Amino acid sequence: MRVLIVEDEPFLAEAVRDGLRLEAIAADIAGDGDAALELLSINAYDLAVLDRDIPGPSGDDVARHIVASGSGMPILMLTAADRLDDKVSGFGLGADDYLTKPFEFQELVLRIRALDRRRAHNRPPVREIAGLRLDPFRREVYRDGRYVALTRKQFAVLEVLVAAEGGVVSAEDLLARAWDENADPFTNAVRITVSALRKRLGEPWVIATVAGVGYRIDTPGGGHA
Repeated sequence: MRVLIVEDEPFLAEAVRDGLRLEAIAADIAGDGDAALELLSINAYDLAVLDRDIPGPSGDDVARHIVASGSGMPILMLTAADRLDDKVSGFGLGADDYLTKPFEFQELVLRIRALDRRRAHNRPPVREIAGLRLDPFRREVYRDGRYVALTRKQFAVLEVLVAAEGGVVSAEDLLARAWDENADPFTNAVRITVSALRKRLGEPWVIATVAGVGYRIDTPGGGHA
């Protein structure tokens, strides 16, 4: 999952970003409305955590932009505006959830995961493919009934591959979905992470490399690479 944090308080934004990364959620920060709109124009996000009172175009303007784009991206407003009429207007703008400051970080994580499940309502919450069973909410992976302990980054990469349902995912897409905007596009982090993930999942290898293209979950009848 990749989240856009729109927050003009640097320490809070960085604390939320770093905390989400520990939960295997990639996150980028926009410190004002212009930066938020720019990041939204060049990156694909699964969810926006949005402060309403920010410099430049307001958080409300950013929310309107997201809604008008038709992307269906969930919006969680994280703001000090805690009056009932503030919440009413926030939901009226298209917010899917509303959390007031100060807040407990774990509650923020639970709300983000709940919104992600709701966004993916057309997919089963627990995904199964090629003997793998992946629970995005509990962050648990089983292979043929055996629990597999993964690092946060390995889980994030596997989640993207499983969601592709056997389709090929390029290294660039993995970098974009499982890392964040600060990732070096020339890094070999994807190759190293996939290699370690294969070993964790065990033989026979379930992640196939498609030479010059990317990676995919090796499903029955899908061929080998």
